[in-house]
Amino acid sequence: DVQLQASGGGLVQAGGSLRLSCLMSGISFDGNTIGWFRQAPGKEREPASCISEGRQYYANSVKGRITISRDNARNLVYLQMNNLKPEDTAVYYCAAQSIASGEYSYWGQGTLVTVSS
Repeated sequence: DVQLQASGGGLVQAGGSLRLSCLMSGISFDGNTIGWFRQAPGKEREPASCISEGRQYYANSVKGRITISRDNARNLVYLQMNNLKPEDTAVYYCAAQSIASGEYSYWGQGTLVTVSS
C-alpha cells in the first residue's frame, strides 16, 4: 500500500519558520512528482509546491518563502517555510502523482499550520 504521512505543522508567530515533512512508503521517487497542497479555512485546496526530478514548482503566493526538497534515501519530502504569514494558515497535505494517470492519486492525512499575527 502507498502511504504518505505529513508532519511538522504547529503554531508559529508571523515571520517564523516551520519545516514540514512527508514520509512516503510503498512508492518510489523515481519518475514521481510529489506535491504539497494546502487548504485554508473556508477555502478550496490549492497547490503550494511540487518537486520532480530536477525541477521544483512554487505557487506565486509562497514563492521566495518556501523551499521544497527531497531525500530519496529516506523517502522524505520537505517543505521549508520561512517568513510565515497569517494567510499561510491552512492544513497542508502532501501527495504523490501517479505515473500512470498523471494525477495526484495518493494523499497524506494533512498537518495543520497556524500562523498568528
